[in-house]
Amino acid sequence: MKVLPFKIPKPVDEQLIVQIDKEPIFYNRLHQHEEIQISHIINGSGKLLVGDSIHQFSKGDTYIIGSNLPHIFKSVPGADDAHMVTVFFTENTFGPAFFNMACFEKLQAFFSNSITGFKATSTDKDIGKMMLKLSEQEKLERFITFLKLLELLSQVDSEPLTKFIYSKSLTSNEGERLQVIFDFVFKNFHKSISLEEISNMAYMTPNAFCRFFKQRTNKTFFQFLIELRIEHACQLLKSKKELNINLVSDRSGFNSISNFNKKFKKIKGMSPSEYQQYLDRR
Repeated sequence: MKVLPFKIPKPVDEQLIVQIDKEPIFYNRLHQHEEIQISHIINGSGKLLVGDSIHQFSKGDTYIIGSNLPHIFKSVPGADDAHMVTVFFTENTFGPAFFNMACFEKLQAFFSNSITGFKATSTDKDIGKMMLKLSEQEKLERFITFLKLLELLSQVDSEPLTKFIYSKSLTSNEGERLQVIFDFVFKNFHKSISLEEISNMAYMTPNAFCRFFKQRTNKTFFQFLIELRIEHACQLLKSKKELNINLVSDRSGFNSISNFNKKFKKIKGMSPSEYQQYLDRR
């Protein structure tokens, strides 16, 4: 199967596509699709790559991923299966003018925010309840719950998932190359990775690879690598509180604690120790 674009299977006579994923790991191939995606994490944790940005995800999170935004869910293997409920739809799911009706004016914030994707940061338990309802309800009840969900997601506090929207859909060849790169980096970010090594994997010269990666992600390869390492460090600080900062730095791929502290503060706006204190206060 080609990596990009990805076609969401649509049951006959179903406008809304509701999907339950309960596996050791989520679907972790780089992909994009026409449908807007609302995903609620019931169980599991890991990293979410959207556009040019890397995020942590964990139990209770809700993500909205806009139409044709390239993304990957990379869950951390654990004792319990990862569990996620997702609804897929487009602005034209119920007809080209449906969401343009005056009665849906309140929903425009949702659609405008979905362009860059967003995470619902409000701790509203109703989001999870509605998502679970969607997976159990019949057509009319599902439609009503779906509209209530959109209204709620139009009002919640949120943060964007990416600031960069690639102007064109990625070709299958581009997607395959990026998939190889991301697969390798997600597995080896804690090791030293040279530009020559990663460009060889994409069958490119270093200069051609740098241009290719920057044009499609809006950042250099090493910016991406450092951000991935920092997000992994954040996960360790959150889930492995017995580890000291030196060990977190080492396990995240930094060979210098001073460089780790510098990069962490630049990206997160606080030092690793301040981040620990922030987590303790939550």
